[in-house]
This record gives sequence, C-alpha cells and structure tokens, in this order.
Amino acid sequence: MPSSQLPPLTDSNVSLIQEAGARIAPLDPVGAEVSGLDLSATRPAPAVIAALEQEMARRGFIVFKQQQDLTPEQFITASCWWGGKQIHSTHGVHPATPNMNRDIFRLSNDPKIGIPGVGPQWHNDGSFIPETFSHSGYHIIRPAERGGGTCFAHQGAAFNALPEPTKQYWRRLASVNSNSGVIHPLVHTHPVTGQECVWLHLGMTGAVLEKQDAEDGFRLLEAEELTELCRQYNALLDDGFEQGYAINYEYQEGDCVFIDNLTMAHRAAPQAHLPVEQQGLRIMHRSTVCGTDLLRPRNDLPVHVDIHGPNPSANGVWHGGGVGFRWQKDIPMQN
Repeated sequence: MPSSQLPPLTDSNVSLIQEAGARIAPLDPVGAEVSGLDLSATRPAPAVIAALEQEMARRGFIVFKQQQDLTPEQFITASCWWGGKQIHSTHGVHPATPNMNRDIFRLSNDPKIGIPGVGPQWHNDGSFIPETFSHSGYHIIRPAERGGGTCFAHQGAAFNALPEPTKQYWRRLASVNSNSGVIHPLVHTHPVTGQECVWLHLGMTGAVLEKQDAEDGFRLLEAEELTELCRQYNALLDDGFEQGYAINYEYQEGDCVFIDNLTMAHRAAPQAHLPVEQQGLRIMHRSTVCGTDLLRPRNDLPVHVDIHGPNPSANGVWHGGGVGFRWQKDIPMQN
C-alpha cells in the first residue's frame, strides 16, 4: 500500500466528533470512516457537521458505516447537512425508485432495478452547471457480491504531483461542457482548504480553451492536443493508486458515502457495470447538493458559451452535445 499523500485528520475535529459520541478515522490513502453516528437520528450540532465537512474537504470523502435502516428520505435529509444545504436534482427518475423520489438517482447493473452504465470515466458531478454540486452522496442499498465499487482520486494531491511546467500550462486552461457550454477552470482553488485542485470531466467535455499572451487572447486546443490532455489527466488520476492519492473503494451494505465534489474525482470501477450474472446485483442511491460558489474560469473568461453554435475559431475542437470529444474511441463514455 502506498503512503498517503494527504495530511492527517485535524486533532480538534477528531476531539469534537468524539465528544458527540462518534469516531472518525482516516482511510488509507484517502477518505475517512465515521462510526457511532446514526444518520437517521437527531441532526448533529452545527459544530460537529462543520468538523465533518472540513475533514471531507481535506480527505475527499467520508463514509458512515452500518446505515442499513436509513430511508431514502433520511438519506436526502443527511445530504442537506453539507455545502448548499439543499438538494439540486438534475437526473431522471428510474421507475424502481422508492416512492418515485425525485431526489434519488437510483443506479444498478440491472436496468430493471436502476440506471446502468453511469460514470465509467473520471469526472466530477455537475460539470454542466456553473456552480457545480458542492457534494454528492451515495447510499449503498446492495453492494455487488463479487466486487464493483467506486474509484476516488484526490485532485489536490494530483495537482501537487504534476511537474511545475505542467502546472503552469494547466492553470491557463478551461474546459467547456459539451451539453451546456458552461466553462470551468482546469485548475481551481478549493474554497475550504485553499488547495489548488485539477478538475476535468472526461466524459462531457466539448472544448478546452488556452489563455495566451494578453494581446493574443484565447485559442482552442486542437484534436491531438485535447486527446493528449485527456490521456494525461486520466493517467494522473490513475497514478494515484500507486502514489497514495486514489483508492478503489469497495462498499459494504449500508455504507453512506459523502463526497466533496470540488476535491474528489470519481469513476465507477469496471466491475460495477458487469452483468448481474457475473457480479451479483448492485443497487446504489445517489444525491447531489447545491453548490455554494461558482467554479469560475480564470483569465476573465465568461461562465457560459454557445457550444452548439459555430466554432468561434478557424481551428480547434468545438464539439457540442452527447458525451463530447471522444479522446479514446474504444472506451465507454456514459455520464
């Protein structure tokens, strides 16, 4: 197991959580596990919630164990402890969703039970809206019997792993969502930790802009450049498994995971999408929480452009709709 590249938990937060009758412990190499706190019970004190949210920002995600009896409504209530404090749902509702709850995104490897095939490439949720989601929640109703969890990569530690020239180059880049035309920086500063983090959706990017010298403005990356960028980004997050800033987290029934969506990229493990006959049935409920701050592009770029309109440049990738630019033709890109 590689040494974690993340700082330890904050002593004051650990003590505060212990005083509330719960425990928090770091996972190796990323994330943290909380025990002794029933999400269906009384809402914790604001100071405890703040301490948990701070550790989520620093460690990427926290998992509450043994939440088997949590109802969908209680899961949504707990999701609203974080970030913007209210749900922002943009997904479709599967017919098998309990009570057709609009705020539950039900995922499964059986299309009769939930929506299959979601999230095979590294991404953050909500890249199609300016403020993005602050947090995402997963309640594991039934883990696959033979494995198939979620891969998580800490984007602050990933940025730190880049060579200095690449850091400087990526700071000049901004991605355009292929469906909405919303622009986000490839490197942003996290509002809680102050850490610079990389941020790119590998399944929903229609263009990438580079800031040039003041008199030259911006240019679009060409197909070869954008292909290389996506491959470098994918490799950077994959390297976290060996370098101590990524994990393939295998779920247990009742796990309730909350992710800081500005810190942690994620993708489904390949096994998660295998047929029920191979892996066993998998069921997950997901929530998404309102953002609290625009993930603003750098260098005075607008928040939004018309990605479905004509290419504003004579050159470069400008691809509206669908899964965006296909940087590798033989990989699944459903998000």
